[in-house]
Amino acid sequence: MILALLLLTVAIATILAVLKYKRSSRVLYIVAGVVLLLVGTGLPANWMLNNLQDGYEVRNDQWGKANAIVLLGAGSEMTDQGPELSSFSYGRLVKAFELYRACKSRSDDCRIVSSGGDPRGFGKSEAELYAEELERLGAARADLIVEGRSMNTWQNAQFSAEILSGQQPDRVVLVTSGLHVRRSVLYFVHFGVRPVGIRADYAHARLSLLPNAYNILMADLAIHEYLGVLRYHVFNWLGWNVRAVKPGAL
Repeated sequence: MILALLLLTVAIATILAVLKYKRSSRVLYIVAGVVLLLVGTGLPANWMLNNLQDGYEVRNDQWGKANAIVLLGAGSEMTDQGPELSSFSYGRLVKAFELYRACKSRSDDCRIVSSGGDPRGFGKSEAELYAEELERLGAARADLIVEGRSMNTWQNAQFSAEILSGQQPDRVVLVTSGLHVRRSVLYFVHFGVRPVGIRADYAHARLSLLPNAYNILMADLAIHEYLGVLRYHVFNWLGWNVRAVKPGAL
């Protein structure tokens, strides 16, 4: 996203230079250069990432009689062995299983709802891949619920809420990546679920004096989350979102 915008800025500056608008062209070149240098240092990324991730739990010590751990998908890849979870998925997978074991030590009723469809048409949903891995780790198959329709975070919340409405758990824990927790919790609350947001990992940029591609990627990911939150509020204001369900209705 950032690199695309920078390239577009440079292209516009070049067109202006050809058309003899030298001052405007020079300003755009300078702006593009300054933004590249600043974002590449990692400072803007870390500021955004800290605001997205800080304040969320990494474990849950309070369990009810009936508990649901919702595990959100993070993508899959087609490999030489067939579809597999992406590298971003395993932190979430381990955290969900850790919570499942902690829950099982307190209650017999602990379910994991794995949520994620098959947007790339690999023939197996992310939710199914998660369930298979969780079963290999030792989770009981009867405790695994597969939600394999959702194609994005909004649908993760929408379709998981439908499942939870039938389960009626006392406690709902939502597991996803640290930078994704805020937006995910916001969407789940919209559909009547008030979960405890648990971050499975913590992303951070690497401070550098010279532009670093990793730092630009981290800034891109953070901006994506902020835009998702902004879009939610704008769509709510315009009345375009599916009608909200009263939080706690489940």
